[in-house]
Amino acid sequence: MIATTAAHTESDSLDSVSAERRREAREERVARGTSVAMRLLIAGGGTGGHLFPGVAIAEELRARHPDAAVRFVGTSRGIEARVLPELGWDLELIQVSGLKTVGALGALRGLARLPRALWQARRILGEFRPDAVIGVGGYASGPVVLMARLAGIPTAICEQNSIPGLTNKILGRVVRAVFVSFDGTRRFFRPSKTVVSGNPVRRGLVEKLLDAGAAPPSATAGNDAAAPVHVLVSGGSLGAVAVNELAAGALIALARTTPLAIVHQTGEKGLDDTVRRYAAAGVAADCRAFIKDMAAAYQRADLIIGRAGATTVAELAITGVPAVFIPYPFAADNHQEINARELADAGAALMFRQAELTADQLAEALRPLVTDPARRAEMGARMKARARPGAAATVIDWCELQLTEGGRPRRAG
Repeated sequence: MIATTAAHTESDSLDSVSAERRREAREERVARGTSVAMRLLIAGGGTGGHLFPGVAIAEELRARHPDAAVRFVGTSRGIEARVLPELGWDLELIQVSGLKTVGALGALRGLARLPRALWQARRILGEFRPDAVIGVGGYASGPVVLMARLAGIPTAICEQNSIPGLTNKILGRVVRAVFVSFDGTRRFFRPSKTVVSGNPVRRGLVEKLLDAGAAPPSATAGNDAAAPVHVLVSGGSLGAVAVNELAAGALIALARTTPLAIVHQTGEKGLDDTVRRYAAAGVAADCRAFIKDMAAAYQRADLIIGRAGATTVAELAITGVPAVFIPYPFAADNHQEINARELADAGAALMFRQAELTADQLAEALRPLVTDPARRAEMGARMKARARPGAAATVIDWCELQLTEGGRPRRAG
């Protein structure tokens, strides 16, 4: 087993041993009279922006192959530790932390934890024996994808943002395939292994909003002047204090003259303060720390206010709901502003820098949108034109090729 065998020094030896183990595992499944079900390991998380593309990939695999075995690897501090068990997915935890933007002491701690994380990753690979390993970003993806590569297991990464993070920049050099969300991201990776797939979006959201007859809410909402405009506020899966304050202040001001139905995802830390703020102003708002069913929340929304993480951008494109973005100003390489600028330039969204925005200014920018359904519909159509709903399917296409021992990424059309 990989977990108990001494480390090999030659990658060729690891490749041959791992390939033999994978063949034996498939032969065992055939001997039991079962189909040769794929075994997929998905590593990463930390935030919803990393985790949910992985969930989308897992859902796509299970939809095609109900008997497929899927396991996630993450950390106890990440959102995956809470969300994945609730969604019914198997999760393994490793002890690893970041090396970037954590200061010298934090980087030393991260380096000290790395050998144990690599050993834990090796043990998981030996026990689960995956046919392929996908890294979706976040601390946990590094050790797992690296050890899988050394063991000769087919590996790939998904880069959600316009500018790759440190982990994916490193892993991109050694994996077989790189799936990116934006055309401009291709320049960071070897062209022969890079596919512009889009960012994988959860299957439930794609199915609901691409189902026959589904239409962006803005196409029909607002015809009745007395009907409230449904506004969704989301600072991401972990919330955002600045977005909470700016959006709540702006919506309280607008609610004095315009009927609004407000759903506000605040994050755990922002819930109590945001609830009190709306209540003190006498404005009804459905405030939640975390929204599990974002598909339903998007379907009810006429307008969305929030950050510009890659998962949010990809999901909004499929929903066809116009957005007002307040990019996180401290995102690595300012990637959120780059994400948002692409949609703003396409006329699908508005974008404001957090440092240059007040609640009153946001209210004035929102006023034409909440009072003009035709403008929302036009922006929604432009948003939907940016959609790539088949991203998860592209990743699973690649995974299926790996069962033939030698698949290569499909070129983007």
